Amino acid sequence: MALPDSVLAHLRRVAAEPDLTGTPYTLEGLLGRGGLGAVYAVQDHQLERRVALKVLHAASDQAARALAEARHIAQLEHPGIPPIHEAGILADGRAYYTMRLVDGEPLQPSAAGSLSDRLRLFQKIADAVAYAHAQGVVHRDLKPANILVGPFGEVFVMDWATQDVRGTPSWSAPESSRTPAADIYSLGQLLAALLPQDAPRALNAVAQHAAHPDPASRYPNVPALEEEIRRFLDGERVLAHQETLLERTVRLYRRHEVLWLLLAAYVAVRFFLFFWSRT
Repeated sequence: MALPDSVLAHLRRVAAEPDLTGTPYTLEGLLGRGGLGAVYAVQDHQLERRVALKVLHAASDQAARALAEARHIAQLEHPGIPPIHEAGILADGRAYYTMRLVDGEPLQPSAAGSLSDRLRLFQKIADAVAYAHAQGVVHRDLKPANILVGPFGEVFVMDWATQDVRGTPSWSAPESSRTPAADIYSLGQLLAALLPQDAPRALNAVAQHAAHPDPASRYPNVPALEEEIRRFLDGERVLAHQETLLERTVRLYRRHEVLWLLLAAYVAVRFFLFFWSRT
C-alpha cells in the first residue's frame, strides 16, 4: 500500500536528521538548509547552552577534508563572523561543527534604511570579509541569505564554505574562482542590491567596478573597496567615478555646508550693519 505524501515527507526529514549519538547535543529543530549542508538548533548539555550545529553534505570520503577546512575557519575571530565552538564526525560519517546560535534575520536590501544606514551596513559586511581574506579564508558564496542582521544592528556573515562550491550564480563571479577577487565581485553585487534606485552615480560606479566581469579590473582587495565607501561618506571624490563639474560643486558644497552657511551669515550681517550705519 502506498504511503501518503505527508508520511513520505516526514520519513525523508527524519532520515536526513543527524545522528547525534556520542555527542553532548540534543536536537531541537531544523534552522535551514543550504548548498553545503543543514543547520540545526541543538542543546549542548555539557556547557548548558543552545548552539547551532551544521551538518555538511559531504560524503564520508570527503568528511576529513571538510573537517580540516572547518578547523581553518574556526581560527577566524571577528565580531561579524560567528565563532565555531567544536567540530567532528557524526556516527553517520558526516562532518559537523557547532557555532554560536545567532539571533538575526537574513539581510533584506530593500528594507535596509537610509542611504547612510545601507552603506554602514555594507561596511560591516566588507570588514568581516576583509579580515577573513587577511587570514587566508575566502567565503565563496556571499549573498543576502548568508548575511544576518541582529536586533541591535549587528551584522554576521554566515555559511563560510568548507568545500569546493560554485556559489549562487546570481551573486558569484563569472570566472568561478576561489580567490578573494571572487568575493569582491559578490560584494559589488551586494552593494548594488543595497543601493536605492536614486543612489548617487558615484556609488553605482563603485558597485560596478567591484563587480566587473574581469577580475583584474576589480578593486585589488576589499580594503580598497571599503576606502571608496569611506571617501563617499566623508564627502571626498570617489575614484571609480569621473564626476562632472556640477557633481563636484554639489559635493564640495555638501562637504563644507556649515562653513558656507557661516560665511553667508557673516556676509548678511555685515551687509545689514553697513546699511544700518548709513541710516
